[in-house]
Amino acid sequence: MKRFRLTGFIAIVLCTVLACKNDSSSNSETEFKVNYEKFTLDNGLEVLLHIDRSDPVVAVSLTAHVGSAREIVGRTGFAHLFEHLLFLESENLGKGGLDKMTARIGGSGANGSTSRDRTNYLQTVPKDALEKMIWAEADKLGYFINTVTEPVLAKEKQVVKNEKRQRVDNSPYGHTQYVIDQNLYPKGHPYSWQVIGSLEDLQNATLQDVKDFFNRWYVPNNVILTIAGDFDVEQTKAWVKKYFDEIPRGEDIPKLAKQPAILDASKHLYYEDNFARAPRLTMVWPGVPQYHEDSYALNVLSQYLTNGKKAPLYKVLVEDEQLTSNVGMGGYNSEISGQIQLSVTAFNQVDLNDLAKAFDKGFKTFEENGISETDLNRIKAGQETNFYGRLSSVLGKGSQLTQYEMFAGDAGYISDEVNNILAVTPEDVMRVYNTYIKGKNYIATSFVPRGQKNLTLVNSELAEIVEEQIVDGAEENFDSSIAATYEKTPSSFDRSIEPPYGESPDVKVPEVWKENLDSGIKVLGIENSEVPLVQFQMQIKGGMLLENKDKIGVSNLLASLMTRGTANKTPEQLENEIESLGARINAFASNDAIFISGNSLSKNFDATMALVSEILLEPRWDAKEFELLKQSTKSRIQRIAANPNAIAANEYNKILYGENHILANNNIGTESSLESITIDDLKAYYNTNISPNLASMHIVGDISQSNAIANLESINANWEVKDITLPNLPEVKQPAKSTVYFYDVPNAKQSVLRFGYPAPKATDKDYYAATVMNYRLGGGGFASQLTQQLREGKGYTYGIRSGFTGNDKTGSFAISSGVRSNVTYESTALVKEILENYGKDYDSTDLAVTKGFTIKSNARAFETLGAKLNMLSNISNNGLADDYAKSREAIVKALTIEDMKALAEKYITPDQMIYLVVGDAATQLDKLEKLGFGKPVLLNPEYEGLDQ
Repeated sequence: MKRFRLTGFIAIVLCTVLACKNDSSSNSETEFKVNYEKFTLDNGLEVLLHIDRSDPVVAVSLTAHVGSAREIVGRTGFAHLFEHLLFLESENLGKGGLDKMTARIGGSGANGSTSRDRTNYLQTVPKDALEKMIWAEADKLGYFINTVTEPVLAKEKQVVKNEKRQRVDNSPYGHTQYVIDQNLYPKGHPYSWQVIGSLEDLQNATLQDVKDFFNRWYVPNNVILTIAGDFDVEQTKAWVKKYFDEIPRGEDIPKLAKQPAILDASKHLYYEDNFARAPRLTMVWPGVPQYHEDSYALNVLSQYLTNGKKAPLYKVLVEDEQLTSNVGMGGYNSEISGQIQLSVTAFNQVDLNDLAKAFDKGFKTFEENGISETDLNRIKAGQETNFYGRLSSVLGKGSQLTQYEMFAGDAGYISDEVNNILAVTPEDVMRVYNTYIKGKNYIATSFVPRGQKNLTLVNSELAEIVEEQIVDGAEENFDSSIAATYEKTPSSFDRSIEPPYGESPDVKVPEVWKENLDSGIKVLGIENSEVPLVQFQMQIKGGMLLENKDKIGVSNLLASLMTRGTANKTPEQLENEIESLGARINAFASNDAIFISGNSLSKNFDATMALVSEILLEPRWDAKEFELLKQSTKSRIQRIAANPNAIAANEYNKILYGENHILANNNIGTESSLESITIDDLKAYYNTNISPNLASMHIVGDISQSNAIANLESINANWEVKDITLPNLPEVKQPAKSTVYFYDVPNAKQSVLRFGYPAPKATDKDYYAATVMNYRLGGGGFASQLTQQLREGKGYTYGIRSGFTGNDKTGSFAISSGVRSNVTYESTALVKEILENYGKDYDSTDLAVTKGFTIKSNARAFETLGAKLNMLSNISNNGLADDYAKSREAIVKALTIEDMKALAEKYITPDQMIYLVVGDAATQLDKLEKLGFGKPVLLNPEYEGLDQ
């Protein structure tokens, strides 16, 4: 095992693989050790191993040093296409490949991601499945490409194009990055196109193109295999050699030369966005590649300029001129180049020229004052806690090792990285500002609502964006059922035999401690010393349920205002104290509660909780902050009104609950309700409805029960108890028959589907069993029928899911997806058919896969601090036993095929559901009458958006 020793409290920033021994004194030296082992096979495969025995799980990742930067003009999107293809089939795993195996072994769900520079494939599994995963990953690398046929390629092209429509074409501001990169980099530069590629390039890709790309880049000498978790090192080495050794080495891979962006002049571009409801200005300057010596000071600069109330740009844009509610800035640093992006979504009707002038004012303030040592240390303190927040996952640990090895040339680069962070001075921050931003050429994009060109930056040119047209039958047909025929790649042993399980791990259910305080607060906790971090969440029941229906949004505003100062601290003072501790404290509201949550280093938990006590018990009622919050919430409501996914969520709740039900509302309110709310309404809600007897506190991490309780003493002693009765909600009845509802968003490139009905509460005796029954329908990702048929079989969608959700007051069943616009009817009809047959066709294979996943996945159910916090919430809110994971395991083991059929018959009712579609009515509405549920109900006969 290689080991690197580091000192200094900030030494943990940005590394994610270490063992630590922490001194309780914040001023003393702390020793940090990075433990890993590296070896390289003869074929060039690099292997990184990291041991972490905190949970009986192992994370396995295969990372290829190929992203969109290795593509060529006219053939973009290939790297991302392979991220999809490698999950579908390989010679020895067969059709469905890793996804089918994942369901059986209780994996986290095989996943992957593509960047400009690399593509990774990753999954966390119970430790007994490690050999299976190594076998499967080797099959991807050496025994895959023969399985890619014309039908397979045609289908996956459709899936990727649906992903682009969902994330880019059908999303507000979705084309922004395309415009920026196309103009920041010269034509042909590896970063001048998007990772996802273009629809045209994807459509034109041939089977030979695809095979050539794979054979060039997916070779052992261009790949890193990383294994992190609880495993035997020598046995794992033997397995890696067995399964990977005979995969042949490829051609040598040249290192890409650095290619910085160089702008001869600034350029202003604009676009009228069909889905935007507010103008957005983005300014971009050429920056530096990742790990460049200036990247560390640039990171500090970006945070200091925009994050928080001391930030110069925040002060001008948000507080002084009230042009926006948020300012964002950061580096997009990649392997061969980088860029610095400043982006602001302004309030409705704000002229973006005013925004640009405000930028200049904020920059001028920074030029005059710079950054102090105090503020520099405050930013570094936050980096410390952020680092620890990524430590409770073995997958995150392994990923950072891979990142350093691939792009810094050394998995132990942590020591260099930390030294670079520690070396940043106030002078460095000013130097990089002068070097990369002040007076430098830039790209500026103005994305404005359709019809509001007058808001764009002066001298802006129309950006070149190709909008896809909605045409019936435009996509090619394919038959996904055709099996690939090929000659199998030879091997020295029979690779078609799946390796056996190892020794079954014992599920580690965390030990829960509980205490009821005199004030009525219920406290639940889990002590876990894996990292010196504590996460907490206080839940105060009520939320929107206790609001006046004419003033929906009060609890949301109240929660947001709670962290904007206290009686003894201005908003800026409170923020600075929180950040100086490296802590995070957030307050937010849901339909039925107000939450105060956060995290801190364990050594700073007492100081953090002292601030929580102030926030909760000594509100400031800052009038200026209240008005800022109202304005930002109004802007958010306006933006939601043009986002198809948000529209679907809001409209679905209105139909599900009915006009007079409190839960039919979005808890942020409406523009009219917001207008009527005063700060006195917030005070009245606080004085009437915020009470300890409605509160529960959940605490997990490196802290004892006695210490946790001691830090709640001030809240317990000083929080006034009030007599509050939560309202009984009216019963929500299932529709007697199905109805189709349609919300028109003209020219939408996708239709958003939201189908469902009222279902059991989380406390219902059938609730958990119903969620298990749903696994093979739509809750199991690629193991589910909805995904297999709509995505894998037809290529209609990028993703679809179904599920039961609920609490102690209400529950629902919903199916959600975004589908290609011109197959809206076909997708809906196929969903209906799947629902009709699900219970009738449920068989022993469905049951075996469901049981295998549900039981085996318990090994990783409580790995992270967040998962432990969620466990406490389930216990507290739904009356579950501390070891409910064990009792649920017994429920699953006892389920029979007949049980599943009965549950499906009872709870999967396609003829008594809401069918909501948000899409282009002109081309899709009338077709839906063929479903047999009558004429669709058009919810917005006069489109609420702008003139088209």
